[in-house]
Amino acid sequence: MNMQNSPVTAPPAPKGLEQMQLPIVMMRDILLKTIFRKNVNIVSEVAEAICLPMPVTQELIDMAREQKLLEATGTLNANSGNEMGYQLTDAGKARAQDALSQSEYFGAMPVPLVVYREQIERQSIRNIMVTRDQLTSAMGHLVLPNSLLDHLGPAVSAGRSILMYGPPGNGKSSISNGIRDALGDHVYVPRAIEYAGQVITVYDPIVHTLIEEAPEDPNAIRRPKRFDSRYVKCERPTVITGGELSLDMLDLVYNPTARTYQAPLQLKSTGGIFIVDDLGRQAEPPQSLVNRWIVPLEENKDILALQSGEKFEVPFDTLVIFSTNFHPNEIFDQAALRRIFFKIKIDGPNQENFLKIFAMVARKRGMPLDETALVHLLKVKYPTIDNTYANYQPIFLIDQMIAICEFEGIPYQMSPDLIDRAWANMFVKDEHIVK
Repeated sequence: MNMQNSPVTAPPAPKGLEQMQLPIVMMRDILLKTIFRKNVNIVSEVAEAICLPMPVTQELIDMAREQKLLEATGTLNANSGNEMGYQLTDAGKARAQDALSQSEYFGAMPVPLVVYREQIERQSIRNIMVTRDQLTSAMGHLVLPNSLLDHLGPAVSAGRSILMYGPPGNGKSSISNGIRDALGDHVYVPRAIEYAGQVITVYDPIVHTLIEEAPEDPNAIRRPKRFDSRYVKCERPTVITGGELSLDMLDLVYNPTARTYQAPLQLKSTGGIFIVDDLGRQAEPPQSLVNRWIVPLEENKDILALQSGEKFEVPFDTLVIFSTNFHPNEIFDQAALRRIFFKIKIDGPNQENFLKIFAMVARKRGMPLDETALVHLLKVKYPTIDNTYANYQPIFLIDQMIAICEFEGIPYQMSPDLIDRAWANMFVKDEHIVK
């Protein structure tokens, strides 16, 4: 049975102020601050700046006019489609400056957390079915045993936590990236969300890859239905952290100057993947890091705290992949291991797969294979390390031989001598240094 994923439902644009579910004063103040900071003065420009439909923007403008914070300047020239122009009154400028002193945030109207929850459900990582073909295609650049895909496929489709462990240099990071590529669809990321009157920015161009939309054709009889432009259409996000990960990176980041918050990494990765690479290399012990994830992993919700100390729940909809070179029993207790749903050992290749990788890398690098050199490698060199093959070794050895050939000014080639020289750089001899 071939199960296809249905397209993610886009967030519908609000039809009126009553649908916004935001504090009315907050919306009015963001409108005034945006007009003040961006110097926009016609409805279409204002609507684009605050990311709301024109009818809703007009409602907000009318409300601000009634409160004598905005005034009409009369019809503008034909270039603006004969739109009415508006400007801040003196009272409006004073209110905008006062509002900016309380929070520097302006521009896109935030999405209330309760509304964002609905969108998370529409695009949940747990709704995705990944087929063997999709996973094989995404891992096409890797030589992996079929048994590994047997374990990986169900783990990814379940959208649950995965622990990949095994000796270094065998592609745990590459496999994590392949999983990300296999997901292959898109999500809608809010520019900012609102909770208890506080603004938390979520969209981050460093984490989120924007999907370019075709521009609207103004002459089209039927325009495509637009989604809520407070969101950005993106590829499913991937956050990759390594030894630098610390527990405070999983908390809200407060900007005291702007008086706004920035979403932590796991909230930015909602609907996507959070990869903790090199687990065991962080300042905090692995057990502490996993303890921080226990509630999110079990209950699909995370708990964040505002500056005031108030705690609140946010949805946790992320595939967490832990990757470590340590054996799990060395760094976790059994309670923590129970919480990690899938545990997959990533071993080095056998000799047959090692040779496949070696030949593939040589072809890509333009290095001709030499039987004598390969026999020397397999029969003389590898027995010295108990025939322990690793995925990184073919690339390392071939790149070393290429560097030697280029230095010597000879065509790319491999020989027992060049194998020996490359091998010497792959391992450092254990010897005492005389001081």
